[in-house]
Amino acid sequence: MLPPRCDCTQTPPLPTQRTDRFPFPLLPLPYAYDALCPALSGETLCFHHDKHLKTYVDNLNDALRPWPRYHNWPLERLLRSARALPPELRAKIINNGGGVYNHNLYFAGMKSPAEEPLGPVGALKAAIEQAFGGYEGFQSAFTESASEVFGSGWTWLVCGGEASGGGLRILNTSNQDTPLAAGACPILLLDLWEHAYYLDYQNRRKDYVKNWFSLISWERANNRYLLCCSQC
Repeated sequence: MLPPRCDCTQTPPLPTQRTDRFPFPLLPLPYAYDALCPALSGETLCFHHDKHLKTYVDNLNDALRPWPRYHNWPLERLLRSARALPPELRAKIINNGGGVYNHNLYFAGMKSPAEEPLGPVGALKAAIEQAFGGYEGFQSAFTESASEVFGSGWTWLVCGGEASGGGLRILNTSNQDTPLAAGACPILLLDLWEHAYYLDYQNRRKDYVKNWFSLISWERANNRYLLCCSQC
């Protein structure tokens, strides 16, 4: 049976309030639903963004609503400090706050395959060459790491954090965990939950990973690296 059609005719309005505090908005995609074709279909993006991400946003706001002391905390602060939150709030922030943070970064890190260079640029290019011996070495290491994710999770390129020596490294997280609590600064990430690719690839996760490299916005990744590298 085919999945129900997703209504892709409406997009969330641009937020008029701050987007990094409660209540958190559903940020609109930075491109059209069909902009990532043929690597990812418009229907996949519609379900992924309008259904899955929206659920995380709604659940995060519901969890925080009874806790006004945290309403002015940015999402990154909540996730970095999750272990110190009240026990009855902690898991909800890790799961739903992580879901919002991870998905926002994932969507923001992609662009049309026809746009921008298909490889690293700027300072990030030099850092990748130093850490992985070049772009092909990075692709190989990232693909191998992504293949090791069992079930639902994410593969990340990060700067800094525990045992990093201050440079770039690739790591995996499960469910909606982030590297933030370990002090790492995310540069880019790949969503390996089945809902991110199943309508297009079914069980062919390797093909999804391979095609995702054509979607990376290296300009945005380089900008994130420049913001993060002073902390690494």
